Amino acid sequence: MSGTETVRMSLEAMATLLAPAHPDVVEQVLHAHDDPEGYVRTHADQLGERCIHEPVAELAWIALVDALFDHQLLAEFDWKEDPQEIRAQLSMLASRPSVDPWVLFEADEMSLPTHEFLTACGRHHRDVGAALAVLDIESDCYPVVCLRAAQVDELTELAGRAGYTARGLGS
Repeated sequence: MSGTETVRMSLEAMATLLAPAHPDVVEQVLHAHDDPEGYVRTHADQLGERCIHEPVAELAWIALVDALFDHQLLAEFDWKEDPQEIRAQLSMLASRPSVDPWVLFEADEMSLPTHEFLTACGRHHRDVGAALAVLDIESDCYPVVCLRAAQVDELTELAGRAGYTARGLGS
C-alpha cells in the first residue's frame, strides 16, 4: 500500500470514528485529500478565516477539524480561553458523555490556565468513561473532540499514520 493510500484510509477511518452518524464528514475530508484545489475553491470562505487561500499539506486535517466543528463534534479554544467558556462549549458537543463530568470539578480548577484546565477536563471526562483529545493543527489553539475513552488510542494511531498528531487530554 502506498503512503498516499495509507493517509487516505487513515483520514477516512478517523472521520468515521469521530462522526459515525455523519458520512458527509468523511466526504469532506476525502475531497480535501483527493482534490485539494477543488476543496479550496468550494470552501474558500471557511478556509479564508484560517488564512488558507491555496492547498496546503495539512488541508485534509483542517477539513476534518472544520467538518467536525460544523456538526458540533469539535470545539476550538484559543490558547488563553476562559474556563467557563470551555465548559460551555464542551457541554454543547453532540458527542458529550451522558454522565455529567462537571460535578467532579473542584472550585479551584475553574481558575486554571487553558492548557491545565483542558487537562483537568480530560481527567474528569475519563472518570465518566469519555475522553477529550486535541487534534493538533500546529496553531495557538486547541481543537478538542470528545469520544469514548476506549477510542483514544485508535484515534492517536490513525492520526499518526496520516502524518498528524492527536493526543488525549488528562491521561
